[in-house]
Amino acid sequence: MTVSVFLALLLPLLVGSTSVSQELFPTDCSDVYTNGQTLSGVYTIYPAGDTPVQVYCDMGCNGQTEDAKWTVIQRRMDGSVNFYRPWEQYKKGFGNKYGEYWLGLESLYQLTRKRKYELRVDLEDFEGVKVYAQYSTFSVDSEVNGYKLTVAGFIDGGAGDSMALANGQKFSTFDKDQDSWPGNCAKSFLGAFWYNGCHYANPNGIYLWGKDGTLFAIGDVWYHWKTYDYGLKSITMKIRPVA
Repeated sequence: MTVSVFLALLLPLLVGSTSVSQELFPTDCSDVYTNGQTLSGVYTIYPAGDTPVQVYCDMGCNGQTEDAKWTVIQRRMDGSVNFYRPWEQYKKGFGNKYGEYWLGLESLYQLTRKRKYELRVDLEDFEGVKVYAQYSTFSVDSEVNGYKLTVAGFIDGGAGDSMALANGQKFSTFDKDQDSWPGNCAKSFLGAFWYNGCHYANPNGIYLWGKDGTLFAIGDVWYHWKTYDYGLKSITMKIRPVA
């Protein structure tokens, strides 16, 4: 018997026992934290209720800071993973949960349909400067609706608001064009994202290792901080339930 089948059979027995269900089947890293795991690291969560998904949980310093309980949904840090990938891989997720990865659009939908979430995007350049952008509302719709993004309630941590243009957009990859541009933003800017026509943020673009004035907007850029020709050293997108 597979783990998923076993969990599917066990889950109905836990209906009416929220605390037990939460302990055995944590939905996100806030549940993991509540269950006593307060150190940052890779844990197993169950966004859909019965299918295990590995994720990196950012619990902060010893689990005691205001940055605790974040579920990391995307991370770039060293260029070790190729992010120029087709739709099915962005749907399912890919990469190394200890390093660079994308959690998966279906997991994002399953997470955000159950609870209200906020988003934080941590950015770092190659000079060691760190900034962030935070949003009080973040959700992803179903695949039928193109995994459409809702993001709002910007709080500036020095990065500027480069996500506003993505609000209300469907997700696009080079083989599934759902943007608002006559062309294909994912192909033109070598990434995958909630493109409009096209972007101020391209966190899944090419890892450029800093500034390159000969290239335009194809890197892992955040326009309102470093404009279009600076590929960032690290980008981390993470969510947690709104208190």
